[in-house]
Amino acid sequence: MDLIVTIVRHGNTFTAGQPPRRIGARTDLPLVESGRVQARALGVALQRFDIVLAAPLLRTRATAEAILAAQYRAPAIESADWLTEIDHGPDEGEAEDAVIARIGTDALTAWDTEARAPDGWIIDEPARLQGWRDLWTRGTGRVLIVTSNGAARFALRSDASLQAQSATLPSLKLRTGAYGVIARTADGLRLLEWDRRP
Repeated sequence: MDLIVTIVRHGNTFTAGQPPRRIGARTDLPLVESGRVQARALGVALQRFDIVLAAPLLRTRATAEAILAAQYRAPAIESADWLTEIDHGPDEGEAEDAVIARIGTDALTAWDTEARAPDGWIIDEPARLQGWRDLWTRGTGRVLIVTSNGAARFALRSDASLQAQSATLPSLKLRTGAYGVIARTADGLRLLEWDRRP
């Protein structure tokens, strides 16, 4: 394995009592305390990165910083716009029941299993796929990616081999505070982990 990419979804942005809402690129929420705990746990579990890329949002930057706080001589965080969460269009900020009422459960299932965006969501799929494909051709080493759920799933859609390997997953989603690992080997890209929490 000459390139190992760990893809982390940021920590929680809602407290346990708050109903979740569809939060995308236009809503820059900070981590709540449970999200900071998740980020610190990731820092303990995941160490030694040569390169760190993060979406330019409060929640992703704070998660990356907490992970790197546990690393000796951590690299600087590089900002990557292609990792920014998608734009949920008319569903931005809406509660999940309102989103389901507008687009239906089938549309959400297609999003979670095939990365097929519901009507009105803005994802810029070509740019996202190209960002992941460019990453797979980078030099060697260990790369940390900190992003959001909507952006992370396109890693699994960016390569035919990864699509085949992820076909048995129940969902393309990463839960908050969870990560996946993809390695580049002489035989191509290998999906080693997906949606794992420390």
